[in-house]
Amino acid sequence: MQFTVQNSNEVIVKARGRFISRAVDIVEVARKRFLDNALDLGDIKLDSEDFKNREGRDIRVSTIEITLKKK
Repeated sequence: MQFTVQNSNEVIVKARGRFISRAVDIVEVARKRFLDNALDLGDIKLDSEDFKNREGRDIRVSTIEITLKKK
């Protein structure tokens, strides 16, 4: 919607943990079906975050940022 409604030239899709696969699916659908090859894949950044869960244990969760750009 950012590309069509707000006429953005670049969009960053961010996700962490188990939602990373959903972010990848969203990017692929946007590139191949929704905007019919009108987007280029930009940077892909991988990282991890450390935090404490509800029980007080230290947890590390993977993160991803995928940049899409208009052609």
